[in-house]
Amino acid sequence: MPASFHIIGIFGRVKNPGVIETLKTLTTYLKKLNREILIEAETASAIDDASFLSVSREELCKRCQLIIVVGGDGSLLHASHAVVNNEIPVLGVNRGRLGFLTDIHPTEFDKIKAILDGDYILEKRFLLTATVHHHGKILGENNALNEVALIPDLVPHMSEFEIYINNQFVCSQNSDGFIVATPTGSTAYALSGGGPILHPSLNAIVIVPMFPHTLSMRPIVLDGSHEVTIVITPNNTTTPRLTCDGQAAINTPLGSQITIRKKTQKLHLIHPKDYDYYETLRSKLHWGHKLQYYVNSNSHPPFGNH
Repeated sequence: MPASFHIIGIFGRVKNPGVIETLKTLTTYLKKLNREILIEAETASAIDDASFLSVSREELCKRCQLIIVVGGDGSLLHASHAVVNNEIPVLGVNRGRLGFLTDIHPTEFDKIKAILDGDYILEKRFLLTATVHHHGKILGENNALNEVALIPDLVPHMSEFEIYINNQFVCSQNSDGFIVATPTGSTAYALSGGGPILHPSLNAIVIVPMFPHTLSMRPIVLDGSHEVTIVITPNNTTTPRLTCDGQAAINTPLGSQITIRKKTQKLHLIHPKDYDYYETLRSKLHWGHKLQYYVNSNSHPPFGNH
């Protein structure tokens, strides 16, 4: 039986419109449910309510059984980087634009009560770890729930690099860069670059070239356990940068080697019991909905048995 949650951590990106209002409503609601509430320090300063305990992000990760993030997908991405090593379950309340990862609408706090009582779906999403080596030294390392991306430095400029998978040479490429995305990130930056949508349950990653010079270059889907290595060749006139979930850009000098592999720890993502992945795709990507005829009819759909 799924565990119930009694010690709740609160995290919010308070610059987003409406977040502070929702945070105040949420904390009041949780207080009525007799839950112990810990609020991340920066979030607590925005709420400005001395009746709640303010703690550092590190303390939040040590003491909480569940962290509720108020904001958009970017807020949940930010929180995931902080909690993933502790594998603390995370629930998102959506005050953003899309909300692929933040399921709860601010008017649906009854779903939060059900989740706290143990009525929920637990989904484990894997992350990637990207490490940049140069002449035997590590220049930087970071995790990505969505994607690792090699992008131009300041001015858009085509870069040359080589791609290896499990130490096997795949190809050299001239392009603006590349994206290595998880199934979670397949509906983000990689989708904009023409990549496929991967179901979150897949153990797979996708490499998406960004504006390649060779038009036959296409996205490729790999086993999630494969290791991707990118070598920045000496022929470049500029040095691209590496980002993880759009954060912490790492410079990649000529001759750099970028290693991308699956992270051991996973993000434990909490959904309400009525969570429907395909409904999320329909609503966020504006796909067509089921025809009313098949909603209300006992007839078989066209592809069923007759």
